[in-house]
Amino acid sequence: MMTQEIVPPQRALFVAAHPDDIEFAAAGTAAKWAQAGTRVRYVLVTSGDIGTLSPGITHEELARIREAEQRAAARVIGIDESDVVYLGYHDGQVEPTLILRRDLAREIRRFKPDTVVCFDPTRLFAGRGYINHPDHRAVGQAALDAAAHAAAWPLGFPELLQEGLEPHAVEEILITFASRPDTWIDIADTLDLKIEALRQHVSQFPDGQVPEELLREWAIECRKPAGLAYAEAFRRIILSVGLTVEGLEEQP
Repeated sequence: MMTQEIVPPQRALFVAAHPDDIEFAAAGTAAKWAQAGTRVRYVLVTSGDIGTLSPGITHEELARIREAEQRAAARVIGIDESDVVYLGYHDGQVEPTLILRRDLAREIRRFKPDTVVCFDPTRLFAGRGYINHPDHRAVGQAALDAAAHAAAWPLGFPELLQEGLEPHAVEEILITFASRPDTWIDIADTLDLKIEALRQHVSQFPDGQVPEELLREWAIECRKPAGLAYAEAFRRIILSVGLTVEGLEEQP
C-alpha cells in the first residue's frame, strides 16, 4: 500500500550519525513539518570529526566547524539551535551498543516525540558505487531499538528513571534511505530549503559545488511510485499496532 501523505506529528525526532546526513536524507520532510507547526529536534550521534580530506586540522577543530554548520542548516529548515543535540561519539567508530541505545532512549524520553526518523540499518549497498557508512548502519540500528523498545520499557535502563525520565512510547518510525520504502512525502515546496540547508555544510564542499542536481534527481526518483513532483521516501512503522495478529499479518 502506498502512502503519499501523513499528518505532520506534533513532535518529531530525527536521529543521524553525522552533520549533513539529515540534509541529504530527510530535510525536505523536516522543513515541511516545521512549517506545519511540528517541533523538530535533531540528534547527531557524532560531530563528524573525521569528515575531511584536508590536512592540518584537529578532531576538535573539525567538530566545532561541523557542529556550527549543522546549526546553520537547522536554522534554514526552521529549527531552533536548542533542538540540535550532539552526543559526542567518535566519528567512524560508532557501534550499535547498549550504551548508544540507552543514550538515544534518553533523548527520546526527554523530547517525547510522536515520530522518530532514522536510517535503515540493513542498507549495505546503494547502487554500484557506494557502500553505506558503518556509522549510518550502527546509528540506525540503535535508534530503532531505542524508539521501538528501550524508551518505552519502564524497567529498561533504570538509570533513566533515576534521572527523572519517564518511559515514552513513540507512535511511529519513518526509516529513510530504506531498501523497501512504502511511504512518500511530497517535498515540492521544501526542496529548495533542503538544498539551501545542505549548502551550510561548507566544510564538506571545499570547491563550493553542492550536489544540487543530485538532490533533485533523488527527489524525482523517489516520487515515481507515488506520482509526485518531488518526494522523500520512507518505510513507515506504526508502533501502536504492537504484537497483535493484525500487526504480524502486515509483515512481509
